[in-house]
Amino acid sequence: MSVETSVETAAFKILAISGSLRADSHNTRLLHAARKHQPGGLDIEIYEGLRDIPPYDQDLDNPQDRPAAVTELRRRITESDGLLIATPEFNYSIPGTLKNAIDWVSTDWTKQEGLPLHRKPVAILGAAPTNFGTVRAQLALRQVFVWTDSDVVVKPEVQVFRSYERFDESGNLTDETTIGLVRDLLGALKAKAAAAVVAR
Repeated sequence: MSVETSVETAAFKILAISGSLRADSHNTRLLHAARKHQPGGLDIEIYEGLRDIPPYDQDLDNPQDRPAAVTELRRRITESDGLLIATPEFNYSIPGTLKNAIDWVSTDWTKQEGLPLHRKPVAILGAAPTNFGTVRAQLALRQVFVWTDSDVVVKPEVQVFRSYERFDESGNLTDETTIGLVRDLLGALKAKAAAAVVAR
């Protein structure tokens, strides 16, 4: 079987990360909606360990001393075919917890482990109760991924404004326009994941 044929039939493993720790987060809901409405050919797994990641400490950033939660996150990113990140907007930027996690997985001081985020396909989306829908946060996150040399989906942009209007009382995404954008975003992420597999 050729690489191209195996790619066509593969289910790409996507690690989904919410930048919010809130139990009732609209961004976490958005990831559940992505898993529900994904176009097929993706296996979306939602990461729930962000709260366990300690503040970044370069003295501990090596295979022997690295915290277990960080080692686990690095492994899961490395084994994934792509990332789906939903970020809220705090003070015109991304939450510190999300940036901290990225800091932990963006390094290889030993020059032997590899860089989990290097050329990793990434799709970004976000929800906020304001009229701006995480526009600034997404720009800030894209800038972070310039340094990591990640392969970020450019369009569509999924910036869910007035997010309290887009979900029902059970947390389901009900806005058809947003659902369509999420599907298109996942389709673009799938295409990048497929291209990355072929290029290996």
